[in-house]
Amino acid sequence: MRMMLHVVMPIETANAAIRSGQFSPFIQKVLGDLKPEAAYFTETNGVRSGYIFFDMKDASQLPAIAEPWFLGLNATITVKPAMTPQDLGGAAGAAIENAVKAYPKTLGS
Repeated sequence: MRMMLHVVMPIETANAAIRSGQFSPFIQKVLGDLKPEAAYFTETNGVRSGYIFFDMKDASQLPAIAEPWFLGLNATITVKPAMTPQDLGGAAGAAIENAVKAYPKTLGS
């Protein structure tokens, strides 16, 4: 299943890793191990962060995905399922249509 990993890196920890020359090699190793479909780095509320899209076949993979970020950068993470437009128009579209039929009105209206 395609997942989106949002990583938020504390400023002081990331700064120390950058100053010591360990930041880039760490990021490259983690991404090399994860083999993401895409990875984008930006900021979230003024802090370094990244959005990484990858395939997770089983929930038991979560520690291998999360622990490098926890251990290496004291990062916080969020992991969520993610869909492409093709996913949304395919099976997800049929599921939405079925939900509309099964639950046609908002409660209380």
